[in-house]
Amino acid sequence: FPSLSGNDNSEALPESIPSAPGTLPHFMEEPDDAYIIKSNPIVLRCKAMPAMQIFFKCNGEWVHQNEHVSEESMDETTGLKVREVFINVTRQQVEDFHGPEDYWCQCVAWSHLGTSKSRKASVRIAYLRKNFEQDPQGKEVPIEGMIVLHCRPPEGVPAAEVEWLKNEEPIDSNLDENIDTRADHNLIIRQARLSDSGNYTCMAANIVAKRRSMSATVVVYVNGGWSSWTEWSNCNARCGRGWQKRSRTCTNPAPLNGGAFCEGMSVQKITCTSLCPVDGNWEVWSEWSVCSPECEHLRVRECIAPPPRNGGKYCEGLSQESENCTEGLCIQDKKPLHEIKSQNIETASDIALYSGLGAAVIAVAVLVVGVTLYRRSQSEYGVDVIDSSALTGGFQTFNFKTVRQGNSLLLNSSMQPDLTVSRTYSGPICLQDPMDKELMTESSLFNPLSDIKVKVQSSFMVSLGVTERAEYHGKAHSGTFPHGNSRAFGTIQARNKATYIQNLSSLSTRSELKTTAIFGHLGGRLVVPNTGVHLLIPHGAIPEESSWEISLSITQKESSLQPEGTDVLLGPEVTCGPSDLSVSTPFALTIPHCAEVNSEHWNIHLKKRTQQGKWEEVMSVEEETTSCYCLLDPYACHILLNSFGTYALIGEPISDCAVRQLKVAVFGCLSCNSLDYNLRVYCMDNTPCAFQEVVSDERLQGGQLLEEPKLLHFKGNTFSLQISVLDIPPFLWRIKPFTACQEVPFSRVWCSSQKPLHCAFSLERYTPATTQLSCKICVRQVKGHEQILQIQTSILENERETIAFFAHDDSNFPAQMGPKAFKIPYSIRQRICATFDTPNAKGKDWQMLAQKTCINSNLSYFATQSSPSAVILDLWEARHQHDGDLDSLACALEEIGRTHSKISDITETEIEEPDFNYSRQNGL
Repeated sequence: FPSLSGNDNSEALPESIPSAPGTLPHFMEEPDDAYIIKSNPIVLRCKAMPAMQIFFKCNGEWVHQNEHVSEESMDETTGLKVREVFINVTRQQVEDFHGPEDYWCQCVAWSHLGTSKSRKASVRIAYLRKNFEQDPQGKEVPIEGMIVLHCRPPEGVPAAEVEWLKNEEPIDSNLDENIDTRADHNLIIRQARLSDSGNYTCMAANIVAKRRSMSATVVVYVNGGWSSWTEWSNCNARCGRGWQKRSRTCTNPAPLNGGAFCEGMSVQKITCTSLCPVDGNWEVWSEWSVCSPECEHLRVRECIAPPPRNGGKYCEGLSQESENCTEGLCIQDKKPLHEIKSQNIETASDIALYSGLGAAVIAVAVLVVGVTLYRRSQSEYGVDVIDSSALTGGFQTFNFKTVRQGNSLLLNSSMQPDLTVSRTYSGPICLQDPMDKELMTESSLFNPLSDIKVKVQSSFMVSLGVTERAEYHGKAHSGTFPHGNSRAFGTIQARNKATYIQNLSSLSTRSELKTTAIFGHLGGRLVVPNTGVHLLIPHGAIPEESSWEISLSITQKESSLQPEGTDVLLGPEVTCGPSDLSVSTPFALTIPHCAEVNSEHWNIHLKKRTQQGKWEEVMSVEEETTSCYCLLDPYACHILLNSFGTYALIGEPISDCAVRQLKVAVFGCLSCNSLDYNLRVYCMDNTPCAFQEVVSDERLQGGQLLEEPKLLHFKGNTFSLQISVLDIPPFLWRIKPFTACQEVPFSRVWCSSQKPLHCAFSLERYTPATTQLSCKICVRQVKGHEQILQIQTSILENERETIAFFAHDDSNFPAQMGPKAFKIPYSIRQRICATFDTPNAKGKDWQMLAQKTCINSNLSYFATQSSPSAVILDLWEARHQHDGDLDSLACALEEIGRTHSKISDITETEIEEPDFNYSRQNGL
């Protein structure tokens, strides 16, 4: 063989000797990956049979033969030659190497038949930095609360193993189900116990050294709780005014480890008055009665001087006395007294008997005569006449007719509707529910809000009548109204105003806001069109060979969730189901909201309705929990859940600066009087579903959107909302009396979580020749935000400009199954998960992926998932329902430096091909 020199970069040795008989070399031992510790060189060894020569090649260059140590032996069983070779690799050699990958070496063995190459063994310099990238921080948590201690070990090669110590004793999570140390070096205690208090230290170690983090002191405290009140004590005064008390102790439980002591009083006292007992006393005896036929007379007395009270003793002795009044000489009809007594008794009893019988006969005769006379008197009217009021019990219907001719203050004085009710109001026409059939379509009253103020020039009352049902002559046009996307209308400045203004008759009538589809193992997406509500079911969430029918709906009736105090319902009540199913991988539910997101001003909660119909809190958006995850975007909340059900977002304002975003829209239409024109101003939640409801309602009324809707920031500062019409063209138009400005109380706007607020204004043309209307609508909160809507429209239907405005694709595809539902191709997704689920010493793992995709809170939730990267990508899919911005995701991956190809370079065919072969991508 030719000699090998360190400077020769070419293949100096022959690759094979074809003419020689034998077999190719077989490696009995190949070089292993090695780490250089401090300055000690490492030894790489290689052993092959049969082998004439073995040489090492490092980083593509042959190692000089003088640096090899070779040993030769004979295999006793085969008789073939066995050769073993050693080389040393020094720290200096590794440090001097600058290449695209780690320092590597492999050995090449020769036999008479040819050559064989071993695996490549990498050589790296081992180290472990001193400082932890993140030390655990001490915490004080209530008992049964969750404890999450974060630890990012120092950078090192090989990556450091982490162990947790509590009070210098190792923690074994296998012995305690309440403790989890597998979540990417973090320590999670699911429910804190008193025994979990202590000093926790994160230990990092590799083959080079061990490092200790700063100790974190965890204190599990118990807030005190009151015991039950004792019974009230007896009044301490036996007679007169005193007091009684009851007590409780702060022992249920007693405060521990600095927990708060019970608030409130431990003893309560109330005054009491014990009535003093009064013993009864006899009054004086009465006079003796006259002497009776029995020759006796009586006298009596009562225990009333005073009577016994409040437990006093009753009088002692007899209440009556009798005695003989003739001193024993009593005789009647010359008979002894005892015979007279017996005769008198018999005579008296006979008289009583006969008297009773006579009275009974007379009473029966009178009753018979009376009944006969009553029947004769009633027969004159016939037997079928019955007083209906006796049967209905007062539940009769009364119709009142009111004549209104000549009343110039009525909305339509030229009409003479048949009214069933007449009322007098001093307030403006301001409706809470514009779709109430009695209010808008069936000749009934505009019921004003009882607490709305009106600014008027005169003090007298105005009687507001009703209009007949308007006879709309709207002409149908093609086109679709915008359903409203996640961005506020007021922020879109570049679009032409006309794109928002079109004929609403193109919309279909309101249908049930519900979507249902059957999903399998590949997952998919459900969308309630034009509402901003959608559900993402990831690949693998449903078991293989299974098919589930899943529905997504929005509650249209009044919600059973009634917020307390100043709390508000921030979005629609959304139901996904069936509720008895649970998925293995979290699904993503997106609910739009109308809050201006700011943790200093809002505390937002997710609530779920139980099977009993009650609402219970699932979590607060700001808290850390591993049960579910909430990501709050400016206009929607994306929620990761494992169980289906009915969910809603509740906002608790923390300060007066909390802002509820309202969308202000103005609609108009001709009334049944051709000279009248009605303006309807809506203030609704800035959510697509709320706007969709108003659009559907106005379509039924023949309404026309007159101006691009605008965003109003309504603060929780208790100031009212004012809506006014300005700059009415004089001599062309006039506004009906006392409706130019309407004021709505704060509580009506702030707490109106079910229906959009609706105020109506009635304008009148002086002449039918006027076909254009130009005015301004001012909507402002007192000491708050203000919006001006400029109205410039044609009154005549055939002169209106109709411009089609198309909705998002979700209206055409409410349900998508399989690969079509996802923006990230499955093969790319698998590579991302395989790359980022593996912990990396430099932090280039799923936590970095979360940070680059703007997920910075509650990372402990992802730490408990089997594939954190997959759940993060599911959340990305939910957030990018409409844009699908793969370029931004590719840039994020490139910044991390762990991807070798840009997602944005994927061909259109790979992304949009309907029959995407999942079996091939999964390697099945």
